[in-house]
Amino acid sequence: MSRIGRLPIAIPAGVTVDIAENNKVTVKGPKGTLERVLPAEMKIEKDGEEVKVSRPNDLKKMKSLHGLTRTLINNMIIGVTEGYVKELEVNGVGYRAAKQGNKLVLNLGYSHPVEMTDPADLEVTVDGQNKIIIKGIDKEKVGQYAAEIREKRAPEPYKGKGIKYVDEVIRRKVGKTGKK
Repeated sequence: MSRIGRLPIAIPAGVTVDIAENNKVTVKGPKGTLERVLPAEMKIEKDGEEVKVSRPNDLKKMKSLHGLTRTLINNMIIGVTEGYVKELEVNGVGYRAAKQGNKLVLNLGYSHPVEMTDPADLEVTVDGQNKIIIKGIDKEKVGQYAAEIREKRAPEPYKGKGIKYVDEVIRRKVGKTGKK
């Protein structure tokens, strides 16, 4: 049995979970509302103040969907109560980030500034000139937008220049040695 899928999900106060046909789960909370259609094979039931997920049989596909379905519902509940935050750091001489309305403008050593339009349901702020903070209720969208920003100039292993997650550790390499 899936160890994660087996665990019940507690519904905190102020959060409502609705399960419609075709496993369409709607979670409403203080920060907003999230909707998602989950795999139809899984049986999702609300039992008082908890949500339980069960699977029809022990096929490999069902086992993997079991844990996934439970985690997706849990992430939705955490999103509408606490929300998700990703922090990025811009390292490098002359590299900087700035906000212009709903656009994020990055100077990353290219011949032109890189402009990115913020998704509607995410809140992007720039702290100083080298810290980008992305907040939202959907874990997937927050992580995806953070990855897209990082992709504009991923950190390189020699000097560590580029955009990295705050908690990311860049494995550094030794550069060339001179002739003796």
